[in-house]
Amino acid sequence: MTKTTGITWAAASARRFERQSLAMSARTGTPVADVAAVMLGVHAQVLSAAELSVGLRADGVTRADVREALWPTVSPTAPPPPPSPSLVKTHGPRGTVHLLPARDLPMWCAALPAIPDGTGAPAADVRLTEEQARQVVGAIADALDGAFLTVDELGEEVVARTGPWAGDPVMPAFQTMWPRWRQVLHRAGQCGALSFGPNRGRRVTYTRPPHFAPLPPEEATRLLVRRYLYAYGPATPQHFARWLAAPPGWAKARYAELAAAGEIEEVRFEGAPAWVVAGDTGFRDEPARGVRLLPYFDAYVVAAQPRELLFPGAAYRRALAGGQAGNFPVLLVDGVVAGVWHQRRRGRRTTVTVEPLVPLTARQERELADRAARVGAVLEAEAELVIGEVTVGAHA
Repeated sequence: MTKTTGITWAAASARRFERQSLAMSARTGTPVADVAAVMLGVHAQVLSAAELSVGLRADGVTRADVREALWPTVSPTAPPPPPSPSLVKTHGPRGTVHLLPARDLPMWCAALPAIPDGTGAPAADVRLTEEQARQVVGAIADALDGAFLTVDELGEEVVARTGPWAGDPVMPAFQTMWPRWRQVLHRAGQCGALSFGPNRGRRVTYTRPPHFAPLPPEEATRLLVRRYLYAYGPATPQHFARWLAAPPGWAKARYAELAAAGEIEEVRFEGAPAWVVAGDTGFRDEPARGVRLLPYFDAYVVAAQPRELLFPGAAYRRALAGGQAGNFPVLLVDGVVAGVWHQRRRGRRTTVTVEPLVPLTARQERELADRAARVGAVLEAEAELVIGEVTVGAHA
């Protein structure tokens, strides 16, 4: 281990690999919420991708373990109350659906609402006033407490608790009109009033996560910066803002506050200024090694910066969609993106097609076969590896 203020990409990626449980998987028996915590949330717009993000980092974990953490089954012999989830599916960073540890909700649900909203407000005849928004969020929390409701059922409860104005169909959406209250659905998720329940057939349900007391917003935001830098540093305020979809000026101000308080320190990363948690300047001499398969929008791919170093050469053109990371599952070789892949499931079998962008050695091909088998194990399927062209498009 070396301690340095002149940090290279190789050193940074090796440490990120280690802290992300990518250099070595978490031991058998590690709670899935612990894995989600070190990732700082697991992108879950596609639940199977989230299951892979967690399962590929922890020995023995399957999609069933992730779902049990989200929606614990009630044992007929267990006394009440029913078990609380250790993992919550809700609106997280960037307003997108994530799996977050329930124990981290006091941080997330104070920090996320504190981020200024850079999106344009709806038209005056559509948008909710701030008071109406608070009423709707409160109604959502009350309606979902101890219940699992579809969006239509939730809408009925919200209107009953607030007034007909909440149900006015004023929001254009998918060739129809959504009711006014739905414009704060993600806000309800980010402040802890709403989370996703298990599907009812093909229909999404919502519930309320375990009750908690949020941290003071300033404390939560400072904690989030430190945890981000521990997981993905060295990083600049611009990197942090990009990861959160936050205004760069807001992120820069948060860094300045922590730097003034001595909680983070400036280092040189690839010759430019960046920041780490104060005192966290130890980096291994050995670079990241090995072959890894990461699914859509894996946290490592989205958060690790600079992106042009994570996606070198042909990978920048092939594995990014308009500069956006995550639209393709990626093959990592020695810590950088070196290909894309896709899996197609049929019954109990899944075909894992990998398109390398660099030549693989015989040893790397053997390791790739093991990684493909692990994909199958997480998804509770038997995997077949095919090395060849991936013909599907982004986010297919």
